[in-house]
Amino acid sequence: MKASEIKKGMIIREGGDFFIVIEMEHRTPGNLRAIYQAVIKNILTGQTLNKRYSPTDNVEKADLDKKKVQYLYRDHEGFHFMDMENYETLTLSDEMVGFTKDYLKENQEAELLYHEHKPVSIEVAVSVALKIVESAPGAKGDTSGKAMKPAKLETGLIVNVPLFIEEGETVLIDTRTGEYLGRA
Repeated sequence: MKASEIKKGMIIREGGDFFIVIEMEHRTPGNLRAIYQAVIKNILTGQTLNKRYSPTDNVEKADLDKKKVQYLYRDHEGFHFMDMENYETLTLSDEMVGFTKDYLKENQEAELLYHEHKPVSIEVAVSVALKIVESAPGAKGDTSGKAMKPAKLETGLIVNVPLFIEEGETVLIDTRTGEYLGRA
């Protein structure tokens, strides 16, 4: 497919790796020809890249099959999921789950992506509700701008949240960027 057909959230294949398109912007700088500026994230490693495409560049769209699964638990073998169709248990390695591990809670539904009958990656919802387990108290009076403080979530992920958010609250986190969205 042409680069002009790439959309946000699409999964593409680049150099043997799979990438999810985080941002896609069409630019026409001055009197030069148009370009597409994309921010893509490696599904397995979580590495983010800035990529520039010409409208005529060919990009390989990943041909992936999806299956609904439910996250069960994690142990020394890896992450255990249950296939929602046939109730079989699948175990995925830490490398395959990648950065998605920061957004997985027990009994949460997700989609397992397959390429040629092999699991490639796990895909969670765009936003997830996670509980704050550790956070410093907010400093009063420092509200001139967007005052933020670090907070540790139940999955171990550390995100910046506003000062008024307290320990024990549940917040929504954007799984694409890892940023705080609001209270759940």
